[in-house]
Amino acid sequence: MPTPTLKKAVVLLSGGLDSATVLSMALAQGFHCYCLSVNYGQRHSVELMAARLIAARLGAQEHRVMGVDLAAIGGSALTDLDVPVPESPGTGIPVTYVPARNTLFLALALGWAEVLGATDIFVGVNAVDFSGYPDCRPEFLSAFEYLAQLATKSGVEGARFQIHAPLLHLSKADIIRVGIARGVDFSQTISCYQADPGGRACGKCDSCRIRAAGFLNAGVADPTHYR
Repeated sequence: MPTPTLKKAVVLLSGGLDSATVLSMALAQGFHCYCLSVNYGQRHSVELMAARLIAARLGAQEHRVMGVDLAAIGGSALTDLDVPVPESPGTGIPVTYVPARNTLFLALALGWAEVLGATDIFVGVNAVDFSGYPDCRPEFLSAFEYLAQLATKSGVEGARFQIHAPLLHLSKADIIRVGIARGVDFSQTISCYQADPGGRACGKCDSCRIRAAGFLNAGVADPTHYR
């Protein structure tokens, strides 16, 4: 009998709470997951260590780290050490927005997917409990999916790429419940924008506040390692 074709997917895995949950969801759907993390010059690069542990624990087929030097262009508190990470709520799009980050991440995932023969890409963006980043909106994801058909050999030859964003309309509390139900160990995840080299969170940045509120609203003990 012929060997069945594996249902492959590329999963963008940052090492945070959301992307870990997305990986667990993709695996539950029967995908053979190839995880991609990006070292883009982020001040919290310790998240890459968390991504490696999560990929191994949940059973990904492979985990790769690719490099894109977004620190070279700056423009964000996450890539420019001279720009402090805000520790109180503000208005508008915060300085932790990284120009073109999700566009570049999806482009790298698209390239690897084409090489793998995969047409499914999973990303952990959320448009409910998030910081207001423009590249986390459904309009952006739809536009990128359309671009994927135009910009690839596979797309021109008839393949249909799909960008999966299963967390898009979930609250952080709901995301946590989904992850727990699928065996995610959230103590391994790192969400803090200024986590120290040991992965301990500040408890003050926007990401920490949203994460902590999520555990509180989910009625789940917060396993985050705070400094």
